[in-house]
Amino acid sequence: MPDIIKLLSENIANQIAAGEVVQRPASAIKELIENAIDSGATKVDVVIKDAGKTLIQVIDNGCGMTETDARMAFERHATSKISTSDDLFNIRTKGFRGEALASIAAVAQVELKTRQVEVELGTVLKIEGSKIIEQSHVNCSAGSNFMVKNLFFNVPARRNFLKSNVVETRHIIDEIERVALAHPDVHFTFHNNGAEVFNLPPGNHRQRIVGIFGKRYNERLVPIEENTTIVNLSGYVVKPEHCKRTRGEQFFFVNNRFIKNHYLHNSVTRAYDQLLNKDQFASYFIFMELDPKTIDINIHPTKTEVKFEDDKSMYAIINSAVRNSLGKFNISPTIDFNQENSFNVPPLPKDKMVIEPKISVDPTFNPFKVSTTPHENRSHKSGGNSYQIRQSAQEIEANLDMLANVVSHAEQLSMSDKFSESTELERNSTGRQTYGAEKTSQLHGKYILTQVRRSLIIIDQHRAHCQVLFERFRKMIKSGDIMTQRLLFPQMIELDTTDYTVLMELLPEINALGFDMESLGKNTITVNGVPVCMEEEELSSVVERFLEQCKDNATLISKEKENMAWSLAKSGSIRRGKQLSLEEMSTLIDELFGCESSEYDFKGNKIVVRMEESEIDEKFG
Repeated sequence: MPDIIKLLSENIANQIAAGEVVQRPASAIKELIENAIDSGATKVDVVIKDAGKTLIQVIDNGCGMTETDARMAFERHATSKISTSDDLFNIRTKGFRGEALASIAAVAQVELKTRQVEVELGTVLKIEGSKIIEQSHVNCSAGSNFMVKNLFFNVPARRNFLKSNVVETRHIIDEIERVALAHPDVHFTFHNNGAEVFNLPPGNHRQRIVGIFGKRYNERLVPIEENTTIVNLSGYVVKPEHCKRTRGEQFFFVNNRFIKNHYLHNSVTRAYDQLLNKDQFASYFIFMELDPKTIDINIHPTKTEVKFEDDKSMYAIINSAVRNSLGKFNISPTIDFNQENSFNVPPLPKDKMVIEPKISVDPTFNPFKVSTTPHENRSHKSGGNSYQIRQSAQEIEANLDMLANVVSHAEQLSMSDKFSESTELERNSTGRQTYGAEKTSQLHGKYILTQVRRSLIIIDQHRAHCQVLFERFRKMIKSGDIMTQRLLFPQMIELDTTDYTVLMELLPEINALGFDMESLGKNTITVNGVPVCMEEEELSSVVERFLEQCKDNATLISKEKENMAWSLAKSGSIRRGKQLSLEEMSTLIDELFGCESSEYDFKGNKIVVRMEESEIDEKFG
């Protein structure tokens, strides 16, 4: 039998290695930015076109490279960060494997211009698919200038698996935010298709957070700080009332390296116990400084997962630090058992005079005197007015009888009105009989219970309203008859950079569904109108939930009208837990059973559950 195991060619081996390191344009940008930080740069400029598919450019003012180093940097496993195995447990730099540039050069057209400060001429290097095309001297600025063009040009299958420009741009912004937050002393700029997205001057951590997520965050942040022999903690957590209803803005940094750790995330979440609603998520920016020997960062190619030597102690320290900060700044509720609340009298204004109360006494009053006539009164004067203080028993009884007659008559009228209203609810505009409000009730704020003949109908109110809104949007799109309700007072909504970028990409499609939104610049939009079928209340929450769905699910961010309609319907629908009136429940039931699909929603989730009388009888044996 012939031998079947063969060595891979260098080209294929490089492409396989590139697939592990460079998964998308954001991966290449992350590696280039981290190299710039390791070179000692104080300013990093990032430029992309077409979400990095056409062009990625990273410019820094770091130490630069010699002609030999520039060429060696693109060789596999070539690095200046480590030399022995012991160095793996004392790493403080971003990169150390020496695979990043080699992997990028294997799947793209790369041009590097670099010069050291003390040298007059720099070096230009052009590489395509790991092959050096040109190397010469050039006049350029000190530092390094990487240009990555046509990513995955020689691996078309990988390029086809890239998501839409909106999704890829979002991943790029995420990577830039993580590095920028870890290094507030470095000036970062970011341009997307010629438009400036970030311009973050050097500052402290608080200034960097505000620069990325908006000025409104300045008053939302609660500082935390804890120094122990195991770890030194610093950073900020967000006040509970400002925590979002979407996951995000959750950042852990270990020695200025962004990491993901569900175990430590749970320690922060537990510190927010009883402070957040069920649909809210804790937001935090926590920076940890540890001895590099107590952590292992070489367990994942992207280096976002870290193994701690004593993770249980880390859990307890972070949980305690967050709880302490929330309590110290009077965020968490406290109870003082030593103070009597009845004595908490607010002070009087400075300009208000205190008037001594006056007591008037009737010297002629005799409590033992018996009245001689049934209608004899005893009166007193106050401000010139006389008040009657005694009535006969006959007059009181007559007044009570008259009041009882009025109440009885009003109740009869009310019952008559309710019967008439119930009769109207049982018939819709087509005249067909529907579900009466008197047979409808709500369970746990989630489900609507109603009776049809001998069956019990259980309806998921959230899914039902989603389906109703979705079919309305879809009909309006098909007919082109989309009606917009203008808001009396336009609402301004400030978003973070990621959400704002996503919304701007989808703005034409959103406005085509009946919204009237426009950009005011600086991550702020104004909403002038909404579709006639959508409530104006909590509009900012609707926009926030819609953008989160787009970020979490690539299919929702596509420009297919049905997906857009479903995403908006889900964002603007009745939430689980909302209490509905009898009329609201009856109207929702009528609208649901008037839909083309009333049993299942657009995504195939069950809306209605039916229980026959025989099934219920079986439950009772």
